[in-house]
Amino acid sequence: MSVRELVVLGTASQVPTRHRNHNGYLLRWDGEGLLFDPGEGTQRQMLRAGVAAHDLNRICVTHFHGDHSLGLAGVIQRINLDQVPHEVTAHYPRSGQRFFDRLRYATAYRETVGITEAPVAADGILAVTRSYTLEARRLSHPVESYGYRLIEPDGRRMLPDRLAAHGLRGPDVGRLQREGRLGDVTLEDVSEVRRGQRFAFVMDTRLCDGVHALAEGCDLLVIESTFLDEDVELAVEHGHLTAGQAAAVARDAGVRHLVLTHFSQRYTDPGEFERQARAAGFAGELTVAYDLLRVPVPKRR
Repeated sequence: MSVRELVVLGTASQVPTRHRNHNGYLLRWDGEGLLFDPGEGTQRQMLRAGVAAHDLNRICVTHFHGDHSLGLAGVIQRINLDQVPHEVTAHYPRSGQRFFDRLRYATAYRETVGITEAPVAADGILAVTRSYTLEARRLSHPVESYGYRLIEPDGRRMLPDRLAAHGLRGPDVGRLQREGRLGDVTLEDVSEVRRGQRFAFVMDTRLCDGVHALAEGCDLLVIESTFLDEDVELAVEHGHLTAGQAAAVARDAGVRHLVLTHFSQRYTDPGEFERQARAAGFAGELTVAYDLLRVPVPKRR
């Protein structure tokens, strides 16, 4: 059975704390692993979470502030040390190429794995695979930043009553699914569209069009909520969201499961983020993230 889950490796903004590591998030999607924003200490957090370098297929960096990228050096060197046998692709803002180069070659090591560099320069599709399309959208932060969105292709759900009405069962059903037609019966006659699942990752940003576009219709949205609502002026000044703003985005986008993360060290009560998110009117499933948490992608409706 395929696994689709988020593994939270770190949840701190700017600096790690006694209880929160720098950012780091692994999305397991069927047989692939997408690592988002590996901050300082990500390699050790991977060990604690049972995540191996062999689990990584893509690394997606939103921007080159340290809490989102300082772990790249260790992760890339671990990929090489463990001689990961498959291709690993790295996405990051093209404007930060010099930072990526410095982190990739921060120290001497034996390079055994070729990391495929696929920098992002504009909104659009980054990759298309059998199980997902990966997109990027520009965000609003003091340095160039992109959010990421993963969309599963729509499928078809077979309808037992319609199959029975046409006398179809057993091997004939499989053949119809493969070929699209069996005699006078088409696949559309006995099935309905099964909407593909959607995941989005939104880090350091003010409210902007990109935030809303990434969040639209997501089954699982991971989004920063660095500040509480009473500090909204600080949030705007530094290019961040508040808990209430993040929740309002999720509410308007029809998000099913909202994961708040990237918390400022100034706050000591995580429950306040949930209270403010609920006050903003988000009624779906809500998680205030903590390190080493695992969050399953919601099952299809």
